[in-house]
Amino acid sequence: MYKHMSSYFTGEDIQMLNKHTVSNIMALDQRDPEANLEVIPGESWNHAGHVFIEEVNSVLGNPTINADEETEGPQICRVCGDKATGYHFNVMTCEGCKGFFRRAVKRNARLQCCFRKGTCEITRKTRRQCQACRLRKCLESGMKKEMIMSDVAVEQRRALIKRKKRERVGTQPPKAEGLTEEQQTMIEELMDAQMKTFDSTFSHFKDFRLPEVLSGCGASESLKAPTREEAAKWSQIRKDLCSVTFSLHLRGEDGSVWNYKPPSEGSGKEIFSLMPHIADMSTYMFKGIINFAKVISYFRDLPIEDQISLLKGGTFELCQLRFNTVFNAETGTWECGRLSYCLEDPAGGLQQLLLEPVLKFHYMLKKLQLHKEEYVLMQAISLFSPDRPGVVQRSVVDQLQERFAITLKAYIECKRPQPAHRFLFLKIMAMLTELRSINAQHTQQLLRIQDIHPFATPLMQELFGITDG
Repeated sequence: MYKHMSSYFTGEDIQMLNKHTVSNIMALDQRDPEANLEVIPGESWNHAGHVFIEEVNSVLGNPTINADEETEGPQICRVCGDKATGYHFNVMTCEGCKGFFRRAVKRNARLQCCFRKGTCEITRKTRRQCQACRLRKCLESGMKKEMIMSDVAVEQRRALIKRKKRERVGTQPPKAEGLTEEQQTMIEELMDAQMKTFDSTFSHFKDFRLPEVLSGCGASESLKAPTREEAAKWSQIRKDLCSVTFSLHLRGEDGSVWNYKPPSEGSGKEIFSLMPHIADMSTYMFKGIINFAKVISYFRDLPIEDQISLLKGGTFELCQLRFNTVFNAETGTWECGRLSYCLEDPAGGLQQLLLEPVLKFHYMLKKLQLHKEEYVLMQAISLFSPDRPGVVQRSVVDQLQERFAITLKAYIECKRPQPAHRFLFLKIMAMLTELRSINAQHTQQLLRIQDIHPFATPLMQELFGITDG
């Protein structure tokens, strides 16, 4: 689905995922315990800290330049030939030789060659064998003793960097005050569309069918004993659907409560008792999503054929995103005004429950504790998917999806404290990809159920391409 999503990740995002690993940090510490006295490449991804260190280096006359800054390819250490990380003490060197030179000069020890009278070859493999020749090679390469700071100077430098950072943080606005006027307008339009088309109290959901047991009717034709062939089909569908069942609670206007709980065991046909009610609820939600799309100016500007294709492809996904806003993960209940749908877990645990893709999706998404703005931007990203079947103006839809994705990323950076939420955007995009997969599975299950037990409303039949034949 999101084959172009890589364009939404900056180099900083990728480096954050690839470079800042515990193993890299531990390896660096083992190579050189004092390596943190100078700027290293990994630190340059913290932009603010990098700026402060550059300023201090400039003041102290101790410049540090990245190894790849002057040329496009990697550089080698002038002392041992290992991969260089930058200019250290006036020479392009690796972290190992940088640390060795600092320690050797600070110890002020008299080193003597014990092998070839000062002519040992220094390479990445032999550099630890003769300290005297390694120090000689450092000096011959141009490394300068006078550029090594004393312990007092190091502490002063660290204090200066911290002070500069505090001052900069206090005077500079947060990076993502970077929500542009256009992005703010996009969010406001989406929020307005959401407010006009989604009532979380479900106060307008009134004309719906209830399960046959709840409505007080006796066993109807649809619940009579099935034939052997029908029972086999129903049993398979039951396996395909969900190993847990739902109970429905309806709170009356007079305060009374009606409860419906499907039998825990049966031929498989009893699960269809809820289907008419689910069809009514789904149709109600689908109408709201269609109206949501029609309110958005970017959607109205598309050709009517593309509007229909986008709605057919994305309505189920937007429906799940809206349902997640009323999902209570602590009780396993969708709280839809007077109606509530509760998960029945006979085993008393969630292990089996989380094996179900749709249910797992709701728990995982709810765990992110998203803002209303983030939910509505997710709906827009899902709606404007250029690879839906039948979409003609794919490039236009693709550009719109990218703009909504970039807006979501900017919103997170602006409204969420860092670094606690630095991966939130990536997690959201992963959830949308998972939802796309669930959408495909859901459509296949719906068609199998409809083939045996027709229950879909006309709107559902149109959206999911169900034909009477």
